[in-house]
Amino acid sequence: MSTLALAVRDSTTMLRRNLLHARRYPSLTLNLLLTPVMLLLLFVYIFGDTMSAGITGGAGDRSAYLAYLVPGILMLTIGGTTIGSAVSVTMDMTEGIIARFRTMAIHRGSVLIGHVVGSVLQCVLSVLLVGAVAVAIGFRSTDATALEWLAAIGLLALVSLALTWIAVGMGLASPNAEAASNNAMPLLILPLLSSAFVPLDSMPGWFQPIAEYQPFTPAIETLRGLLLGTEIGHNGWLAVTWCLALAALGYLWSRSLFNRDPK
Repeated sequence: MSTLALAVRDSTTMLRRNLLHARRYPSLTLNLLLTPVMLLLLFVYIFGDTMSAGITGGAGDRSAYLAYLVPGILMLTIGGTTIGSAVSVTMDMTEGIIARFRTMAIHRGSVLIGHVVGSVLQCVLSVLLVGAVAVAIGFRSTDATALEWLAAIGLLALVSLALTWIAVGMGLASPNAEAASNNAMPLLILPLLSSAFVPLDSMPGWFQPIAEYQPFTPAIETLRGLLLGTEIGHNGWLAVTWCLALAALGYLWSRSLFNRDPK
């Protein structure tokens, strides 16, 4: 069997293992899903009319704010889901299974590939579930074309891949599951400090650069433009650049940590 075929076989086995773990222990994923769902319901039904009036400058209409809010909530969902990946990787590293894998005749990179692919699939499923909640409470994307829908799906998958590699690196660098969860918390906090909930120009002047020059804001603005059929401007290529840079950084960091000699 060729090296590529062995790598695919072993990576598929590791992917199956991680998906079985996620199915047997769904509480972590469900707890992380609770945050975006609760924020969605809170901001739409409690603050929706007021926030809509502030954004549109007209009468309060929570449906308008719902349309604005959903892209940011979907990105928040991805950030939260990848925290589970960091915890899962740390548990593998600290419970001895990785040491066992090192003694077996398996492709070395298959362990990380299994975690990454499994996490991306979980992110996609989480986005679908949160998106279903958004549709159930009134979100509609009537102005998006089929091509824009495909681009939106591709962007969500690319963001999931980039953040997963960063989360895997955080997991490998953490001494225990609690530390991994804390270290990966910026993946959940950064969307809160972006344009997910309010436009950049409505923020205080000193805070606008913080919200603008971070990876989530261009990704959210691009997804918002794709789903609502509005202008994307320069945010499209900024989002793709951020994703590719984070994916490369996370991959190199994770590979370096995984290949170092165990202490």
